Amino acid sequence: MTRREPLPADLFDEVCPSPLLPFRFGDKWGALVLRCLEDGPRRFSELRVPIHRVTPKVLTQSLRGLERGGLIVRTEYEAPRRAVEYALTPLGRSMLGPMRAACAWAADHWDELLDAHESYESRESHGSHGSHGSHEPYGEAVGGRRRGVGMGRRG
Repeated sequence: MTRREPLPADLFDEVCPSPLLPFRFGDKWGALVLRCLEDGPRRFSELRVPIHRVTPKVLTQSLRGLERGGLIVRTEYEAPRRAVEYALTPLGRSMLGPMRAACAWAADHWDELLDAHESYESRESHGSHGSHGSHEPYGEAVGGRRRGVGMGRRG
């Protein structure tokens, strides 16, 4: 196992992943996991630091789904003590470019995405489609608007 710098707890903005985005890479947490593995293999406990909002059970399900899809590989080590690491496969690494493009697109269209979501929620709350309640907040207010999502503070 290779020693790496720890992942920062604030690697991702609080609004990431956002239900405003019209696309996903894997499940709700898949893109964040792939992003965490960009610089090399990580243990489960390391992934939990920046992805602290996900439960261990759901993170395990996400990792299994990414492994099933061929995007990550799980490696078990027996000595000197039992450990498991997750790493990107070449296929998984090839997803990083499209993910960056998707995040750039979302940043460029954030206001439009937010407007569409707010319009829909307004119609929902006034009974035109039924009422499901609000999904606010989506981030911190910045200049009267909410801040968009990204692949993390580094991306």
